[in-house]
Amino acid sequence: MPTNDYGQSVGDPLPDWAPARLPEALRLEGQHCNLERLDPDRHAAELFAAFSSASDGRDWTYMPVGPFDSFDDYRVWAEDAAAQTDPRHYAVIAAPTGRAVGTLSLMRHDPANGVIEVGYVAFSPLLQRTAAATEAQYLLMRYAFDDLGYRRYEWKCDALNEPSRRAAARLGFTYEGTFRQAVVTKGRNRDTAWFSLLDGEWPHVRRAFESWLERSNFTPEGRQIAPLRAAQTKTLSP
Repeated sequence: MPTNDYGQSVGDPLPDWAPARLPEALRLEGQHCNLERLDPDRHAAELFAAFSSASDGRDWTYMPVGPFDSFDDYRVWAEDAAAQTDPRHYAVIAAPTGRAVGTLSLMRHDPANGVIEVGYVAFSPLLQRTAAATEAQYLLMRYAFDDLGYRRYEWKCDALNEPSRRAAARLGFTYEGTFRQAVVTKGRNRDTAWFSLLDGEWPHVRRAFESWLERSNFTPEGRQIAPLRAAQTKTLSP
């Protein structure tokens, strides 16, 4: 641990640090999906149809918005979201169909400190538990670390949202703790669970994603052969 002239412990110096850049990409391309800047004219109708394929509104329980009772309601939200720069919302476009099936965003941009968060993850039943769902997360991570130069990538969720917590762990995030009574959302208390991925951890996580996403890891029907956890373990092997 380095010390200063007074013998006090201080953080590691960062002599080469330069602030990260704000997210501006219009499109990020992958094998199973592409991410496109949310555009209500192009995406809202497809997204509402995809979300409407769910049997109930449980996917919106822990979200600050939704569920949406009508297309008009969703269109209003999409127009507002698309006009924002933080969060920067992206539509997930399924490669086989070319249709929008979910959204996610980069938010709480802090380029001076190199911190950014993924949030507003709304995946329809057409996207959930598919290779495209995992690849969408990978594409946004890769963009934040490799293109924009961030050093910390955050994931936060309602502490009671077990599926989100499992997803964070599966994707390579580290749980850091829970902020009690952090937010009031939809008239309820929310304790917020914090997770992070650091730039020093990203090369290993990236290799695991790339190994898992290889076409040889999927059946002709698109089902995974080996889980992402196996790819993470494999990339740690000497």
